[in-house]
Amino acid sequence: MTTTSQEAFLRAFHAERPAVTADAFAGGRAADGRSSYEILRDRVAGHGRVLDLGCGDGLLLELLARTEGRLLAGVDLSPEALALARRRPLPAGTTLSESRAQHLPFADDTFDACVSHMALMLMGEVEQVATEVARVLRPGGMLAGVIGGGAVGGEAYELFIGLLRNAVETAPAGQGIPALGDRRTRSRAGLDSVLVPAGFAPVGWETVPIDLSGPVEQVWDALAGVYDVGPLDAATVESLRAAFLTGARKLTAPNGVVPCGMNVHVVTTNLTAHPKTHPAVSAAANPERCPSSPAAETANA
Repeated sequence: MTTTSQEAFLRAFHAERPAVTADAFAGGRAADGRSSYEILRDRVAGHGRVLDLGCGDGLLLELLARTEGRLLAGVDLSPEALALARRRPLPAGTTLSESRAQHLPFADDTFDACVSHMALMLMGEVEQVATEVARVLRPGGMLAGVIGGGAVGGEAYELFIGLLRNAVETAPAGQGIPALGDRRTRSRAGLDSVLVPAGFAPVGWETVPIDLSGPVEQVWDALAGVYDVGPLDAATVESLRAAFLTGARKLTAPNGVVPCGMNVHVVTTNLTAHPKTHPAVSAAANPERCPSSPAAETANA
C-alpha cells in the first residue's frame, strides 16, 4: 500500500470525524491525573518554539499556548481538523498548515521542539519525516511523541479489540483499511532505527496506562472512533456495538462505570547531530518550504 493511498484514507476519515482523537483521549487520565496531551505538553516545558506534527483539531496547541510567549505551529493533512484548530484560542502568529510531515513548510532551525500525539505512527516514508523534523529543529532540539501501546488487559478495550477483529474478518470485501504508517514507529528499537540515522539520540521510552473508563455508551463512542470501524457498513457497526454493549455490561461496576484502559508510549529524544553536518539529513533549505507557502496560514492574524 502506497503512502498516497494511506494519506487518502486518512483525509477521508478525518473529513467525517475531524476531532476524533481529541474526543477519545481528552478525557482520559494517567494515574497522576494528566491526560496524554498534558503529559506531552509537559515534556517540552521550557521550549519556546514548538511544532505540532499531526496537530488535528489543535487541542495540544491550545495547551501549549497557555505558556505565554511561545511561537507555535501545527501541520496536518486534514483541512477539516485544521478548521477546528483555527477556532481555538491560539496566540497571534500561530501557523497552521495543511502539509505533509515529509515536506514541512518551514526553514531550517525554526523550532526548539516538535511534538506529535498519536500521529507519528500513522505516517509513511518515515525516514523522510525524521529528516524533515531534524531539519526544522535547532541543534539539541527535542522530539516528543505519544504512540499507541495496546489494551490494558481484562477491560473494555481488550473486549472491543477482540470483537472488532472478528467483525473486520467477517465483513464483506472492501471494508478493510490500508496498512497505516510504518511498524517501526511502534517500538523503541524500531524508532531508534529510524531516528538515530537522522541525527537523534536513542529515544527515552515510558509506557503509561490511560484510563478511559466511564458509562458504557461513552466508552463505546471513544473506542468506535478507531480507523478500522470507519469503512464498515452500518449493519456491521450496529452488530459490533450490540456485542460490545452486552460484553461490557459484565464488566460494569455497581456505580455504572465500565473499566477501560489503553497503554500509550511516551517517547522523547534530542537532535544530537546538526542536519547540516549529519550525512543522513538533507542540508539544503528548499525555498518552497517557507511559511509563506499557500498551504500555510496564520491563526488569529
